[in-house]
Amino acid sequence: MTYLDIEVFDENGEKVRVGDILKGRWTVLYVYPKDNTPGCTTEAKEFTELLPEFEKLGFQVIGVSKDSVESHRRFKEKHGLKVKLLSDPKTELIKALGAWGKKKRYGREYEGVIRSTFIVNPDGEIVWEKRNVRAKGHAERVLKIARELIGAQNGMS
Repeated sequence: MTYLDIEVFDENGEKVRVGDILKGRWTVLYVYPKDNTPGCTTEAKEFTELLPEFEKLGFQVIGVSKDSVESHRRFKEKHGLKVKLLSDPKTELIKALGAWGKKKRYGREYEGVIRSTFIVNPDGEIVWEKRNVRAKGHAERVLKIARELIGAQNGMS
C-alpha cells in the first residue's frame, strides 16, 4: 500500500482516497501541525495568497493535518483561506509521508507532526520534498520550485 491508497476526509467530511485527489494534477501537498496556530496560519495564508500563481502553472495546493473537518472549516472561514484542507485524524497519510517524528519543544521531546511539503506530479510520484520547513516565506520558495519543475518539464530551464 502506498500513500496514494490511504483514505482521509475532504472538506465535506467525505472519505476520499488520496490518489483520487492527486492523480492527474500537479499538487503541492503540505503537512502542518495544527489549525489556528501562528506558524500554520502564516503558511496557509501565504499559500492562499499565491494560489492563483500555482493554478496558472496547473497546480492544486492542499494542506493536511490531523485536525477535524470541522476545525478545518472554522480555520478556513476565520482566515479566508482558499487552499483545500484534508483531515487525517489517524495520521496515516502524515506518517506514510514521513512527516511524523520526534520533536523538541522547551527541552521536552515528543512525537508530532513535522511541518513538511511535497510536490507530487500528475502520476502521483513525489518529485520534491522538504521537511522541518519554516512557515514564513515557505509558499514563495515552493512556488519557485514549482516553476522550475514545470519549466524543466516543458524543456525550458
